[in-house]
Amino acid sequence: MTAFLDSVLAGLALGAVYALVALGFVVIFKASGVLNFAHGSLLLFGGYLTAVLHDDLGFAGALDRLLLQRGDPDPGAAHVQTIVTIGVDIVLLTDLSRRIGGDLLTLGDPWGDSVTRLGPVTVADSRIAAIVVSALAIGAVFALFRFTPWGLALRAAAEDTEAAALMGVRLSRVRTLAWCLAGALAALAAVFLAAFPAPGLERTTGQIALNAFPAAILGGLASPPGALAGSLLIGLTEALAAGYQSELHVLGDGFGDVAPYAVMVAVLLVRPTGLFGAKGAARV
Repeated sequence: MTAFLDSVLAGLALGAVYALVALGFVVIFKASGVLNFAHGSLLLFGGYLTAVLHDDLGFAGALDRLLLQRGDPDPGAAHVQTIVTIGVDIVLLTDLSRRIGGDLLTLGDPWGDSVTRLGPVTVADSRIAAIVVSALAIGAVFALFRFTPWGLALRAAAEDTEAAALMGVRLSRVRTLAWCLAGALAALAAVFLAAFPAPGLERTTGQIALNAFPAAILGGLASPPGALAGSLLIGLTEALAAGYQSELHVLGDGFGDVAPYAVMVAVLLVRPTGLFGAKGAARV
């Protein structure tokens, strides 16, 4: 029972961090229609700048403004910009791998290796902080969606880009702020991915964030609540698969690494639009 509770708590903490990353995928997709394959590298870059400069510098927003918005403004060109993010990912990952090398960078989190005992289980304070801080950050993002002019503009642009533009919505500002928000969430996620019990930020940390990609797909790529639900499901699945690896040995060593994608495929076979996705209508 203790092992199960430990895995559940670890899964909730991991799912909370994945939710920060998955929400970034969703915000960018809603604002620009771009599926950002460079998000893992942006997370690593945000973590690197946090470790070195203690500031993420709004790099994601600058990337969108200076590179992606320079292309075809037609919303139908989003697939081209999606491909551009693959190139950005390669460039960023190559440069960051060179800069970080074999080092382990600390991001200055205040929890260190301290732990707290909750009944029969011992939990790292960093995991408790991950759940609490992520919940507050996600709540703030949902409040932005619901109660601010930018959130209204984002929802309008996601519903109908052309109509939103005709009504005076500044689409370039909406998407730039969306990219900045996604970058900030990714940098925050990097802090917890590098915190104890992890050894620190390393050049492979960005790859961990890719497990949030199936969470975003699983919940429905245009659904913020779906990103949250999918992230918790993926985090719990990954932690339980790792905790009970010996019982799952028939599925192969390291099954926990592919468990998020296995869950994504299983769900999409039943619900192709994701847990919270809605069927769209297209005029032909």
